[in-house]
Amino acid sequence: MNGNEPSMKKVTSEDSKSADLVAENIERLKELFPEAFSEGSVNFEILRQLLGDANVAYEGEEKYGLNWHGKNKARRIALTPSTGTLLPCLEDSLEWDTTKNLFIEGDNLEVLKLLQKSYANKIKTIYIDPPYNTGSELIYPDKYQENLETYLKYTNQINDKGFKVSSSTEKTGRLHTAWLTMIYPRLKLAKSLLSIDGFICISISDVELCNMRVILDEIFGAENFVNIINVFTKVSAGASGGGEDKRLKKNIEYVVIYAKNIQEANGLAHLNRNAPLMNVVEDMRDAGESWKYTSILVNADSREYIGEVEDGEGNPISIYKRSNVSRTTINRVCKDEGINEEQAYSKYLNGIFSDTNAQTSIRQRVIEFVGNLDNGEMLEVEYIPRSGKDKGKKVTHSYISNTVRRVIWLSDVAEVNDKGKVEKRERLGTLWDHFDYNNVGKEGGVPFPDGKKPISLIQQCLQLHKETDGIVLDFFAGSCSTPHAVFQQNSEDLGDRRFIAVQLPEPISDKKEYESVHDFCKEYGIDPVVSNLGRERIKRAGVKYSSGFKCDVGFKSFKLSTSNIRPWSPDRTDFEESLLFHEEILVEKRAEQDILYELLLKRGVDLAVPIESRQVSGKNIYSIGYGVLFACLNESISHDQVEIIANGIVAWKSELSPPSETHVFFRDSAFQNDVSKTNMAAILQQSGISHVRSL
Repeated sequence: MNGNEPSMKKVTSEDSKSADLVAENIERLKELFPEAFSEGSVNFEILRQLLGDANVAYEGEEKYGLNWHGKNKARRIALTPSTGTLLPCLEDSLEWDTTKNLFIEGDNLEVLKLLQKSYANKIKTIYIDPPYNTGSELIYPDKYQENLETYLKYTNQINDKGFKVSSSTEKTGRLHTAWLTMIYPRLKLAKSLLSIDGFICISISDVELCNMRVILDEIFGAENFVNIINVFTKVSAGASGGGEDKRLKKNIEYVVIYAKNIQEANGLAHLNRNAPLMNVVEDMRDAGESWKYTSILVNADSREYIGEVEDGEGNPISIYKRSNVSRTTINRVCKDEGINEEQAYSKYLNGIFSDTNAQTSIRQRVIEFVGNLDNGEMLEVEYIPRSGKDKGKKVTHSYISNTVRRVIWLSDVAEVNDKGKVEKRERLGTLWDHFDYNNVGKEGGVPFPDGKKPISLIQQCLQLHKETDGIVLDFFAGSCSTPHAVFQQNSEDLGDRRFIAVQLPEPISDKKEYESVHDFCKEYGIDPVVSNLGRERIKRAGVKYSSGFKCDVGFKSFKLSTSNIRPWSPDRTDFEESLLFHEEILVEKRAEQDILYELLLKRGVDLAVPIESRQVSGKNIYSIGYGVLFACLNESISHDQVEIIANGIVAWKSELSPPSETHVFFRDSAFQNDVSKTNMAAILQQSGISHVRSL
């Protein structure tokens, strides 16, 4: 063989790692600041100078920020690649073949690392409700230098069943350090997943609110802070931490909102909430403001077309006139009919208006065409705005009185609710007090008394985006309120959102307040761990929303585990035996599906893409993501089958015409010899498939 002959590159244990964030960060810096690199090393003084730091010499100077014992370790663990994988669990899934939703059981720190290649910059909304710092033990592993091994011990997937998850005590919890070290790396990884126009929403209590704000300023940038939301909850039974005579009862929690890039994110002017109209009126009067909606249109003739003018770009403005217009006021009908204001607003809602002398180019063109109006006349104009919130849609504006004042209809911003009361749409503010916490523990048909959030609260976070699609991520999924909220929101606005939910298989406490949860698990034959409860809730919610509007209510279930590719760990006392042991790189007793989904993760392919299979010469050939990947994982391929299988892959690829380069994988030990392997690579490469690898 000469150096120009085709070859098949073999996958190694290095390929089983998740994205190397440190290496990627260094490459980005090299592109931006090549002067700061010398012989592969970073000259940090030059880098700081290039970043505009005029005080490079004062490296020891104190800086504003949040520091704690363990922060450096937390930063390092966020940058350390994972050597795990996600194993598909078809038996725990719903509508596996068609769904794009994902439920992942495992430590979210490892899972967030594994998702980096496939979902970096693709998540539209992140909502999390992390464990509040109550001073009790943290369930998340704290031996960061061996995180995956720690998780596997905790879940009894490897020996040492007596392994203790956390040594956190009341004292260390109160000192914040354990909680901060837990949350910091997860937020750093989460930012990488968020799309350029994405939002992250974090439910939090007052214990860590201030620290959370400083951490997010550091990770996301203070310029990307959006709001801190005050969420009114039901009144607690007592003050947190004892001493009810020294503290007020808590009835507020918080949602902290940041954008990935606030310049790229949409504005929030589209967010509204309904408030009782009379409350709005009384609040304005109390504040000394004038309530404008006091006129009522009582009568008007049919409109007649009177002409057309052009806007500034030459587009038509059609003008109509109504005659015999009569009007009255709210006060007058209250006196004449003996009703109160609330009744008057409900009865005459469609005719109530205010009028304004606002100067607009459209109004000025109408005045120039029509002149003044008689008191018994009213104009209606129709046109298509070229900018603003109604851009591209035909709108109708009304004008009244002899000075041609613009009419603003109350019915455009108000409606009658199902109880016959008028509610006005108001811009959403930072006090969210419209959620029902009384029965939240029973939402979704799954009992869970510990910190459940109303699905309506999460829906409000989903509505930050004007778009009704995109991926929603919750990596502290708990009982899976977020997937439930995605189903509910999709059903309301006919959206196409999908979710990724991540939850640790945390055992449910056997304390008395969790007795109903244990009874529920026993009744439905599931082990009492939180991840099982979450899966059960998604299934129940799926049944509820599967009728009527056809939305995706299934989910693919995965489980965090060690890689399907053996790590290179030679026994130095018997090197020859180590070489023989590692001749087969794939772990024994792993299914082909397990290996396929690790290929998706490590090649950066969405886990929800379709996987199809065909029989070629008696062997299973898989097409992943419409031909982005092909794989043949049979344990033996004879010399005579090489050309048949290669031509079968080429033919299938031509049918699919994938949008990007195709990669093909084989089991290395399947080939009889190197000649067969080389022939396979040669045939594929001659047909334009250059990325051929063996496992």
